[in-house]
Amino acid sequence: MTKKTGVAHCYRTFYPESWGGVEHVVLEIAANVPCSEVLTLSKNPGVYSVGKGKVAVRACKRWFSIVSCCVGLGFLLALKRHRAKLLHFHFPWPFGDVAYILAGHSRPLVITYHSDVVRQRFLGILYRPLMRNFLRRADRIVATSKNYADSSDVLGDFQDKVEVIPIGISESDYPVLPPGALRSYESRFGRDFMLFVGVLRYYKGLEFLIRAAAQQPYKVIVAGKGPESSRLKQLANELGADNVIFLGYVSDEEKMALLKLCRAVVFPSHLRSEAFGVSLVEGLMSGKPLISCEIGTGTSFVNCDGETGLVVEPANYLALRGAMDDLWKQKSMALAMGKAGRLRFESLFTAKKMASAYKKLYTEVLHSRDSTNNG
Repeated sequence: MTKKTGVAHCYRTFYPESWGGVEHVVLEIAANVPCSEVLTLSKNPGVYSVGKGKVAVRACKRWFSIVSCCVGLGFLLALKRHRAKLLHFHFPWPFGDVAYILAGHSRPLVITYHSDVVRQRFLGILYRPLMRNFLRRADRIVATSKNYADSSDVLGDFQDKVEVIPIGISESDYPVLPPGALRSYESRFGRDFMLFVGVLRYYKGLEFLIRAAAQQPYKVIVAGKGPESSRLKQLANELGADNVIFLGYVSDEEKMALLKLCRAVVFPSHLRSEAFGVSLVEGLMSGKPLISCEIGTGTSFVNCDGETGLVVEPANYLALRGAMDDLWKQKSMALAMGKAGRLRFESLFTAKKMASAYKKLYTEVLHSRDSTNNG
């Protein structure tokens, strides 16, 4: 990985150690833009490739993590030696800001702004000068939706360099269920349940989903694991919400079966830490109606209220219950919204469209830099 390359994607974690939404976005872009590589940190450092596109990855040793900020000197050294023409950082990652400032050699810089710093308010105040310094150095900052760009106080100060590129996914990367498999999965999970898929984190609003589901006639399946798992199971037990089923980690094939069998995809995230929601895009891809909350981010860009699903007030379990009840009782409405969602996926959220937009952006940034240097 010492040869001259095109784009180096830089993020704090990556496959196979971490399977979050940002990692998925990085993989999709790198797999669809030629000459892309990934620089990251891991407890198991090494050089390897991932995905069908065999994306090259250099994972440097992670020394420690503090409030989700991964730190490792090896990343800084690898960045300094790396010969990429353009660096693409995925924000937020404070150590990444430091690494670029110290070792980026002022190379062309694109930043995808996935989320504001939401939870660590005190540390956020201390971090703000560094963050603004880093963002000022960017040639272009990408927001994943206009909703987020318009509602972010931080991005409001950099509107002259902000561009919107929605997140896209590759349908061909998802497994096709073999003949008879869906019938087998239906015998395990049932049909027409409400489905949540994702990491069980504090901002996912799952406590409100459990309260909304308690004593209702439909099942709610929670697929995923995470730091909130024990607390959520205890809450379900206290409320007698026996219809809430925690599956833990599910394979890609199991996830596709769940998406085909469910009545609707429910995404109750109630804080701005949820900037987009890849699971919502997967729901559109699968032709399912969506239920999400209005938090001023990309979730309401993916899910158009009244068209592809229902958007409700955040942190309001009664509003969530009402939306689930509506889609449970009105199957024809659920089917119509699912069909509209599939059309929206095809028009806006494919990996091909996302990669094409990033290729154009990279070309513009490099051309602008060349023109400035030659001028």
